[in-house]
Amino acid sequence: RQGSELSGWAMGRWTYEGIDLNHNFADLNTALWDAEDNDLVPHEFPNHYIPIPEYYTFANATVAPETRAVIDWMQRYPFVLSANLHGGELVVTYPFDMTRTYWKAQELTPTADDGVFRWLATVYATSNLAMATEERRLCHYDDFMRVGNIINGANWHTVPGSMNDFSYLHTNCFEITVELSCDKFPHASELPAEWENNRESLLLYMEQVHRGIKGVVRDRDTEQGIANAIISVDGINHDIRT
Repeated sequence: RQGSELSGWAMGRWTYEGIDLNHNFADLNTALWDAEDNDLVPHEFPNHYIPIPEYYTFANATVAPETRAVIDWMQRYPFVLSANLHGGELVVTYPFDMTRTYWKAQELTPTADDGVFRWLATVYATSNLAMATEERRLCHYDDFMRVGNIINGANWHTVPGSMNDFSYLHTNCFEITVELSCDKFPHASELPAEWENNRESLLLYMEQVHRGIKGVVRDRDTEQGIANAIISVDGINHDIRT
């Protein structure tokens, strides 16, 4: 990354190659929503493990090597819970990050697992010392305290190609974004306090992997585990895979 307080925080958004990693993942949302509009989901188009579009795999595609490496990592390991840490605000955002109406800058765009995502975001926000204190000041002009310091990402500002949306649509992983400090560049002397603000919330968040249903899908006759079995839950239009 480039950038510092001296050059302005925006410089730090882009890599040396000029790519904003926060918008660099494949847009799988549009493909899903187009398929939904045409009644193709889930029989002709999947509602999970959506394949990466061919254009994204071309050698000349504007995809950072860091992004490609993270995608390879996600495909090799079956992560189920993740969070990425940002600075500049005090709020926890959850998918979808991209608005369904493409021309809108803000629009409530929940996933099929909205209740789970709201719970995950709330776990972090309510245990984060900086967010939970009633004496805290606003970072900028948004008063996230009124909504429990959580917000649907697209309802704040649209982010096409976010890692959160990609994780949800291409893997089994549920991912949120934690904006954990008003200050993008805290001084070294402030880091112990920043750690204390986030230590308990990080631990509580990780503990959420123990929620929900766990088990092994087995062949009834051989008792062998079945890889890539698709599990559907009534009323939730988003399957997961063993």
